Amino acid sequence: MKYFPFKVLVLCILLPPVAYILTIQLLEQQLERTVEKEIRKIYLGETEPLFSGTVSVQQAVTRNIDRYLARKKPSAWGVRVQVTVATRQGNIIYPLGFETDEEVTAASLVKTAAENYQILDQGLVLSVDLTIEHARLLSGLVLGVFIAAALLVFFGFYRVGVRRARADEHRRLQEVQRLENLQKDYQTRLSVLNREQETLSSELEQVKEHFAGAQKQASINEDEMIEEIDRLEKKLTANLDRQEEQRAVIDELKAEIQQFESGKRKVRREKVKEAAVFEKRFNTLYKKSMVHPKAVDGFTDLTAELQLKAEEIIHQLNEDPALVPVKRKVFGKKNRETVFEVIFAYKGRLYYRLLPDKRVEVLSIGTKHTQSKDLAFLNNL
Repeated sequence: MKYFPFKVLVLCILLPPVAYILTIQLLEQQLERTVEKEIRKIYLGETEPLFSGTVSVQQAVTRNIDRYLARKKPSAWGVRVQVTVATRQGNIIYPLGFETDEEVTAASLVKTAAENYQILDQGLVLSVDLTIEHARLLSGLVLGVFIAAALLVFFGFYRVGVRRARADEHRRLQEVQRLENLQKDYQTRLSVLNREQETLSSELEQVKEHFAGAQKQASINEDEMIEEIDRLEKKLTANLDRQEEQRAVIDELKAEIQQFESGKRKVRREKVKEAAVFEKRFNTLYKKSMVHPKAVDGFTDLTAELQLKAEEIIHQLNEDPALVPVKRKVFGKKNRETVFEVIFAYKGRLYYRLLPDKRVEVLSIGTKHTQSKDLAFLNNL
């Protein structure tokens, strides 16, 4: 999680269902207002048949609402609409429980018209209850949009994290190389100083011997010899100080190199942990196949895109090896097992063999750049 913020992962998991629930509720409210507004415009229809008594209010309302619902087809989208029309006194007009066929006479027309006028004069109460059902077309589209958005955000942060990790690794390698070069340079300087020390020590011994001989022979001025010795001793002391400074610098460089090496070991430990996760995943998902530890290590070194393509090949091998296109047989000589080579994503390479129990063993996964190492590994099986 060094290059990928944990809070982003949590948000990508939690936000889609929360946004889905809020959106469904808002959508239900909006659709309910829209449907109620549209039904309110058409549920009575023309008033002339009502006042003439040819059609009752119940029949007109039922016919108009049913026709509207049949045209809109809300159930096909997973939307359940319940419409209720009642009088002010609470008598249900719609949905109509049952209809009775009555003989149409002048008296019945007058009676129906009077009832219609009375109902309309009292006023009607329209109620619409709209619910979007889960796991249906409309709700599925809403949830799919939010999940896709979360995946896009997750993928974007993942790509940024991968680029940052690669950039940090590149800078780390450059810094290690720079420190190693500095170490070599200071070691060279230290060697030069050591040779100068040996030269100065030799000269000092020669001067001392010459001074001793001069004293004996009384042919050399004693003061000049003492000054020369003092000069050489100061030069020797300065040389020793410079050596100490160079050693201190070299020690610092060694400490920095050790720090960077510990960082590399940490990265290797993370790769080992990641390989263990992939190995557990393969053993769990692909029961008909075996994945060699060499293949797991190669899979870990792939990019995310190549990992997806490689796992797709493993899935196909697990289901039916005959469906996987084989480029060539790597080994087919006498007394040697036959190993098949499969190419994925142009530069990816996967090698597998068929076991006696009809299962598939994936031996190695890599790229075109690691092909020579993979073939050498296969040659030693």
